[in-house]
Amino acid sequence: QVQLVESGGGLVQAGTSLRLSCAASGRTFSSYAMGWFRQAPGKEREFVAGISWTGSTTYYAESLKGRFTISRDNAKNTLYLQVNSLKPEDTAVYYCAADRNYYGERISEYDYWGQGTQVTVSS
Repeated sequence: QVQLVESGGGLVQAGTSLRLSCAASGRTFSSYAMGWFRQAPGKEREFVAGISWTGSTTYYAESLKGRFTISRDNAKNTLYLQVNSLKPEDTAVYYCAADRNYYGERISEYDYWGQGTQVTVSS
């Protein structure tokens, strides 16, 4: 199994930047493709970005391209999500997820999930 713990969330002002982290433990982190999702109050969980085992390939939700950057450091067993120019509509709980091969949009494909970190953006 893989255990995932997100961090880096908080209350921030619109227009600022934030870097979220997802620390992995358990089985070899580098063997897993990873994804970031978010869930706003009253809304369904949505895909933000995904990344391959090595980090050489990334994939973003079309509507979120440009302000979000996913990356990973396999030596540190950590996944990152850089978010720039934050907007109030980015307010959500952000989750990281892991799968052996998949790093796309379908929530049901991911085998492991973290507990999430809250990001609140004030205007």
